[in-house]
Amino acid sequence: MARPTMAQDIERRIKELILERRLGPGDPLPTEAELMELFAAGRVSVREALKALQAMNVVEIRRGFGTFVGSLSLSPFAEGLAFRAAVRHGQGEPGLLELMKVREALETGLVGAVTAGVPAEDLAVLRALVGTMETEAAQGGRVARATDRAFHLALYASLDNHLLSEVLDAFWAAMDRVREDVDDGHQDPAVTCAQHHEIVEAVAAADGARAVRAMRTHFDGIRHRLEPQRAGAGA
Repeated sequence: MARPTMAQDIERRIKELILERRLGPGDPLPTEAELMELFAAGRVSVREALKALQAMNVVEIRRGFGTFVGSLSLSPFAEGLAFRAAVRHGQGEPGLLELMKVREALETGLVGAVTAGVPAEDLAVLRALVGTMETEAAQGGRVARATDRAFHLALYASLDNHLLSEVLDAFWAAMDRVREDVDDGHQDPAVTCAQHHEIVEAVAAADGARAVRAMRTHFDGIRHRLEPQRAGAGA
């Protein structure tokens, strides 16, 4: 295994500093000169480390103001997922299908927990989103991706898990990026609406098994639209 470079070592030490000082997003970090002194490192290595951490949203460099702890968002993760899937698609491999299967595993594994106690206000939001889907289907013949995405994010709001929300949204963002280059077809909007309606009703009835079945049925439709592409790619 290759030894880490000076810049990579400084990256690690800056992250350790953030943890040790219990800093959070937006908190100021030592200046460039202070980091050079703290780590006994040169300006070039410190700047290289900061640029790498900025690309990962670990730090934010504000010109004229200093360096701060970054947003720590998962957007670089989503970008990595999207790029990996796009490369695999370019090689004739099922990149989008793989993304979908991971998302399916997450959602079918979690939807049962939602049924344990979803608040009435969350159910109202979900039903309103299904209503929006029905309007979109009737007026434009297609359910908007943004509405579908909002539904799936709202579905797990009651779990109150910020990391989960970010991970699920990262998968949506990655799939959307790959879909720009992939025509995976579109499900009958009436079927889409019916499937989401069934998910909501299963959750409202606090029926975990029914909710899991409904979610799997929903993903079955997506999988069927993607698998022919997979077969075609191997021909």
